[in-house]
Amino acid sequence: MEVEPLAGLRVDDYLPQRRSLRVAVVTETFPPEVNGVAATIARVVDGLRQRQHEVQLVRPRQDAVDAGWAAAPGGQWHTEVLMRGLPIPRYPQLKMGMPSKRALLALWTRRRPDLVHLVTEGPLGWSALGAALKLGLPVVSDFRTNFHAYSRHYGAAWLHQPIMAYLRRFHNRTACTMVPTEALRQQLADAGFRRLEVVARGVDSRLFSPARRSETLRAHWGVGPDTTVVLCVGRLAPEKNLASLVAAWRAMAASGQPLKLVLVGDGPARAALQQQLPEAVFAGLRHGEDLAAHYASADAFVFPSLTETFGNVVPEAMASGLAVLAFDYAAAAQLIRHGQSGLLAPMDDAAALLRLAPELVRQRDAVRAMGLAAREVALRLDWERVVGLIEAQYEQALHAAVQTPAAGTRWSALAARP
Repeated sequence: MEVEPLAGLRVDDYLPQRRSLRVAVVTETFPPEVNGVAATIARVVDGLRQRQHEVQLVRPRQDAVDAGWAAAPGGQWHTEVLMRGLPIPRYPQLKMGMPSKRALLALWTRRRPDLVHLVTEGPLGWSALGAALKLGLPVVSDFRTNFHAYSRHYGAAWLHQPIMAYLRRFHNRTACTMVPTEALRQQLADAGFRRLEVVARGVDSRLFSPARRSETLRAHWGVGPDTTVVLCVGRLAPEKNLASLVAAWRAMAASGQPLKLVLVGDGPARAALQQQLPEAVFAGLRHGEDLAAHYASADAFVFPSLTETFGNVVPEAMASGLAVLAFDYAAAAQLIRHGQSGLLAPMDDAAALLRLAPELVRQRDAVRAMGLAAREVALRLDWERVVGLIEAQYEQALHAAVQTPAAGTRWSALAARP
């Protein structure tokens, strides 16, 4: 089957050629765990199932009562395979998969997937990569978390190069690695990563919407109509550059405007932040419509992180009608036009972020106009289109597999599957 090059690919052109595939998706995080990787891969899995692909989700068991999905009616391959896991240091609510190559070899020998999609690069992901290659299965991967960048925030900067070497070796053994932005593609290419493809992230603009604004919630925060609520959503952890958040808030507060800071999220830095910002509202973890109401009930959004591969909270805030202040990096660089749909400080320029911060609260009409423009941008980030682009990557990997000289002996999933 001929597959069009991805450059210039339109999803509408691709749809008539679609076929149902068996896809094994391997991830070490998935809802109800709360993080950007879990949220986005859940949307991808749901989109694949809606488009009639048979999905096998392989992930660590999250707790003793975690039972996974039930088998889908009609004998379809929508299943969940739960593996052993251990808590991640400093992140006890998250699990790290254990090495499981033998179990995956047995699983995929009994019933072969057409393709394996690796979401994370932990021990479970490494085991899945080894098992898939041994069985001759096509493999694609995602680059979703800057683990190599996190090391400097935990007093282990010396780990940067070893982590990067591991990630490079992992991803270069796959047919392609999907990254969310062109800037990240270039960064990884310069570091020796090969076969990189840009596949953007989507946002649910029906869930995240200005229509979910709640005056009741604002009253709960103790604010009235004349108060500007500044929101930050994300993990409260060192790698999120929270010192810049504190400094930006203090620069805003110095403007003399009536303001309130609301933080949604949790993490190891929460206690220290509460001491630094006793006037702020710490809303903790929020989900679904409750989270959407927190976004929509704010007036502006600050996102100081410099370690994101994308930063899903940026399009969520934009879809909610909020002007965003962020560094010119990751999702913000891709989606925001400075002064039109938000405010961008040069990458890693903390002083510039501080200079821009008061502008986010000084002129409310201008900030509202930026929020409306941000909403229009977010409306174009449709998850169905994103899943269609992922399908195209699957087809490219399948096409490349059957073109290899050893295809007759190494890869025959479509021909051999029951």
